[in-house]
Amino acid sequence: MITPTPPRSVKIGEAAALAGTTPRAIRHYHALGLLPEPERGADGRRRYGYDDIVRLLWIRRMTGTGLSLEDIRTVMTAGDNRRRRTLLEELEESLAEKAETVRRQREVLHRLREADSDLGLLSPQVMEVLDKLGAGPLRPDELDALLVTERFGGPEAAAAQAVGFGVLAADEGLRAEQDRLDRAAAALADTDPDDPRIGELAARYLAHYRAMEDAERAAGIDHAEYEPELVVDEETGEVEWPEIKEAMRLPGTLSPAEARLAELIGRMTAEEFLAAEEAKETEKAEEEAGGTDPVESASGA
Repeated sequence: MITPTPPRSVKIGEAAALAGTTPRAIRHYHALGLLPEPERGADGRRRYGYDDIVRLLWIRRMTGTGLSLEDIRTVMTAGDNRRRRTLLEELEESLAEKAETVRRQREVLHRLREADSDLGLLSPQVMEVLDKLGAGPLRPDELDALLVTERFGGPEAAAAQAVGFGVLAADEGLRAEQDRLDRAAAALADTDPDDPRIGELAARYLAHYRAMEDAERAAGIDHAEYEPELVVDEETGEVEWPEIKEAMRLPGTLSPAEARLAELIGRMTAEEFLAAEEAKETEKAEEEAGGTDPVESASGA
């Protein structure tokens, strides 16, 4: 039996077939510097030998790992083993980051599917709050507001806002009162900013917000856990919510009267906040002043 002698070299089509790829891919490998240009035959066509086929097989195997061709070229031209190991470690870390990104994307898609609305695109913190409250569907403008808050204040600020929206979605009475207040605000939109009715409406809004806080507590929501971190301006004494201040850079359509209403609500909220903080400090000081050593009390008894 005569064993056929294998060819010393093959053309690009056969090389592609042997490596499980295409002539076009091989030409691309040449252009990237992944596969050195082979010698050409008398007909001017490329001729691929055993070493070329083996390198093609290694390239194909590495592409199967998910590495980009640029990364493969970097690894294959690294030279010494130490440099190669370093590059592979860097690539592994990069793939781990990509895997984490894919995991987060899958989580978002899962939330989007479960929520069956754009609400699923928001953070898990927002979804958690609404689940706790057993809230029904939110209104489109509320979803828009949550998106804006999440952009400027982050997931925590959006979760704090979602508490209020969730209470409204879960309580028809509070929702009806919110709608009444909003209609009253719209009716005053074109009035003089100094109209006393604006101050009266601000007080009604504040009372409504306190009723919402009661509903939050009844639902097992710790309002303090989601309450925004307010900052007191040392010069003006005004209380600010930094994230909301940042969001105010957005273009808006508030009339002077509506802006005045928002200002008054904010000022009243700040006054309540400062009064509550002052009461806490007073109570703490009184406890410290009238406190006794537990050991001394026990021995005296």
